[in-house]
Amino acid sequence: MNMPFSIKVVLLTFIIAMTACSSLRPPQAIQVGAQRGDLFLPLLQNKKVALVVNQSSRVNNQHLLDYLLLQQVNVVRIFAPEHGFRGDHDAGAYVQNTIDTVTGIAITSIYGKNKKPAKPIMDEVDVVIFDIQDVGVRFYTYISSMHYMMEAAAESNTQFIVFDRPNPNGKFVDGPILEPDFRSFVGMHPIPVLHGMTIAELALMIKGEAWINKAASLDLITIANNHYGRELPYPLPVAPSPNLPNSQAIQLYPSLCFFEATPVSIGRGTDFPFQVVGHDMISLGDFAFTPVSKPGSAMHPKLENQLLFGTDLRQSNIEGLNLNLFIQTYRQFKNAGYDFFERANFMDKLAGTDSLRLAIEQGQSAEQIKVAWQTNLQAFKQQRKPYLLYPDY
Repeated sequence: MNMPFSIKVVLLTFIIAMTACSSLRPPQAIQVGAQRGDLFLPLLQNKKVALVVNQSSRVNNQHLLDYLLLQQVNVVRIFAPEHGFRGDHDAGAYVQNTIDTVTGIAITSIYGKNKKPAKPIMDEVDVVIFDIQDVGVRFYTYISSMHYMMEAAAESNTQFIVFDRPNPNGKFVDGPILEPDFRSFVGMHPIPVLHGMTIAELALMIKGEAWINKAASLDLITIANNHYGRELPYPLPVAPSPNLPNSQAIQLYPSLCFFEATPVSIGRGTDFPFQVVGHDMISLGDFAFTPVSKPGSAMHPKLENQLLFGTDLRQSNIEGLNLNLFIQTYRQFKNAGYDFFERANFMDKLAGTDSLRLAIEQGQSAEQIKVAWQTNLQAFKQQRKPYLLYPDY
């Protein structure tokens, strides 16, 4: 039976109105892996559990360690990466083996000489949980720590569980692919500088591509984020490391980190690290600042106690991997007769290749350099597809 025209109009109006209301609903809050206890707590019953955690390992307002202990999980060891278990060590500072004074649990450093725990230590645990906030950049060393811990777990037949967290630079895939000759702790995998993957997706790729010893035997479980898309903005609730204190620093980190291999300060020793560039002999702008020693974030920073002039980037809209400022600064140093790539080997390790440095020295523009990356980037995007937990972007 046909509906009267007036009823059809009313129904159509109702449907349109309901669709409009649905589109206006706020998106559901992202739920990180550590918040999904219903998925992982059953896996931890009657198990001896070790944690790879730092200050970013939170379940709502509680540290993951405290949360698990309240859930009667038997946590027997903590593995501390760069910056330490509480995230209060300088970049590159020695992390000691010690005892957590609050819980009495042993803390084993996995930064420095002993990046991978010895097998006797691994044999004491049944499960290792990795829960650290990443920022989606290849030279951010927490993914290197995860690599070594995955390998240690594979070699000792220990289950490895990754609690996923959003990638705040997740919508970008850019930069040169790391070449084998430039592999180091600041770059261990043949991935671009910005890989666009979450920490759990990277773990799946490390296993799937056999980038660790005994990869096939690793019992790997990932606890995915809920209500997450890699294009979604995600202001981090806790600073992931002492010198990435806010979203602006995290956004600028891929573009400014190359300056670490040069004489230029990027604000270590100030209240705005990775949000400024400056130098004492070559003026890089009108913004004046002075780096000072700051225990816990920048003990004896570059150009300490010197008055620097540069550019304040706290309000800039630079995102992804932007080479323009870096190339401009290189040319200023060259024109003034100053050595810019004073740590060329470190520059090449950060880039994962020497081709970026050589292209800049040859006078290529940022656009020319990026064109050369495209074929490899497209191949990488295809290679990573089997490991993605969320829709591609």
